[in-house]
Amino acid sequence: MSSMKKATCRALVVSLLALSFQTGASAGMIGADKAAAQSDRATVLSVLSRAETASQLQSQGIDPQMARERVAAMTDQEVQTLAQDIHTAPAGAANGWIAAVVIIGLVWYFAFRK
Repeated sequence: MSSMKKATCRALVVSLLALSFQTGASAGMIGADKAAAQSDRATVLSVLSRAETASQLQSQGIDPQMARERVAAMTDQEVQTLAQDIHTAPAGAANGWIAAVVIIGLVWYFAFRK
């Protein structure tokens, strides 16, 4: 029984030592451009999550989930352009039609460009 305790203790010591050398996540400052990119991506995804936008996408034959996946695959510059278009679109004009058409058009453009 004593040899079993010694083997267990040795295994625990080795595993604790091995785990102590792992590097974990580190916290750090992010740049303003990275924060802006995250904000722009959140803006575009929030517009895509609206019910009226989803219905407009479906009426055009585009799956809203596929549109969100395409936005996730866009570069920061592409998302910034799309977010800027969303911010400059007239608010409430034609019950959101213009914003939906702009989003659909840009998602379609970025999805099928070569």
